[in-house]
Amino acid sequence: MMRQIKLIWDFRGLASAKTAEHHEVHLKEFIISEKLSLNITGFEVISEMHAIAFMVVTNENMISVRDTLKPHRGEVYND
Repeated sequence: MMRQIKLIWDFRGLASAKTAEHHEVHLKEFIISEKLSLNITGFEVISEMHAIAFMVVTNENMISVRDTLKPHRGEVYND
């Protein structure tokens, strides 16, 4: 199985949860428009002032997606 990378966008402030939730909508749209093989997205509320949106990509797609969408960070994804 090809290595999977979780690309992460951090949002901070009182509206962080809503912003992360909305950002996930755009990540799903990107997956459809680019016909990516993986369809794993989500958002998580870390605290009242911090939330993240994420998208999982294959290692082969990571560079192009990273350069296009400019996530704040990434990590190896283990489902």
